[in-house]
Amino acid sequence: MQAFLKGATAHTARPQKDKTAAGPSTEKKAKAVPWVEKYRPKSVDEVAFQEEVVAVLKKSLEGADLPNLLFYGPPGTGKTSTILAAARELYGPELFRQRVLELNASDERGIQVVREKVKNFAQLTVAGTRSDGKPCPPFKIIILDEADSMTAPAQAALRRTMEKESRTTRFCLICNYISRIIEPLTSRCSKFRFKPLANQIQEERLLQICDKENLKYTKEFFLSLVKVSEGDLRKAITFLQCAARLNSNKEITEQAVIEIAGVVPSKMIDNLLQISFKGTFEKLEVAIRNMVDDGYAATQILSQLHESIIERDLGDKEKSAITEKMAVVSKCLADGADEYLQMLSLCSVIMQQASQNS
Repeated sequence: MQAFLKGATAHTARPQKDKTAAGPSTEKKAKAVPWVEKYRPKSVDEVAFQEEVVAVLKKSLEGADLPNLLFYGPPGTGKTSTILAAARELYGPELFRQRVLELNASDERGIQVVREKVKNFAQLTVAGTRSDGKPCPPFKIIILDEADSMTAPAQAALRRTMEKESRTTRFCLICNYISRIIEPLTSRCSKFRFKPLANQIQEERLLQICDKENLKYTKEFFLSLVKVSEGDLRKAITFLQCAARLNSNKEITEQAVIEIAGVVPSKMIDNLLQISFKGTFEKLEVAIRNMVDDGYAATQILSQLHESIIERDLGDKEKSAITEKMAVVSKCLADGADEYLQMLSLCSVIMQQASQNS
């Protein structure tokens, strides 16, 4: 019997050894952080290009007082990063988790959640001191990210909570489209528009990351990366990390960005326009068929054609006719129309307008 028990204890002890052996490897895996999170601003001073917002927040942090905020603007311009950095400066690392409630679009945010979770958190009172002795504001912050995806009844339920709990809670609404936020909420907040990042600012930030990660790259790669990201720094950093992983220990070239971003090479766009201006309809059919068969998205071809047409030496009348057709094609593609037929329709209009211009 004792031998049986010994055997059982020895048998049960083995998995524990396996667990301890597996521990370090899981810890190592947890340290691999996406560069977007790794290089997220830790303080308000690190936020790039949004001078007005940073100036107001710094003044608010000095006085330890904050109005209800509404941040709006394109994605990847630093809206969430700014309020998180400000909250960390206000509360420090210890109190941050207790004093800040962040709800994203992925969370349940219907009227019931606003009435229960948000309201209950807003009603809690907090002390005005930190464990490290620094002054701390006697209010909490509720961050509602992507607030434009909240239903109108949920937004309406929020306005009363904003008024009643103004002594203990500040709200920060973050959205891409301010027109989707109801008027009673916008009138209760200080509004700040986040601008798309200028190319120079993006280049500075990306250069810092490249230096810290010891990356080799060409100048053309850098220029195309900034152009492709269209003022969205999050997108630029994500593309940079993908390119670095695909070209480890090698120099990163412009071709890497084109492949990762799904951008149509400029030579193909120029060739398509050249055929549209001076070629035949049969050649145009073949060129469009090849582009669609290569897997390039029609929406991407459309946006790049739009840029090229605006820069071309065409009359205003011809440009307006082509861009009007582009709007129709864009709507048809959004409704699920055939990509090949829509691109053929657009390029035939370009061919027609080019013949009239000449």
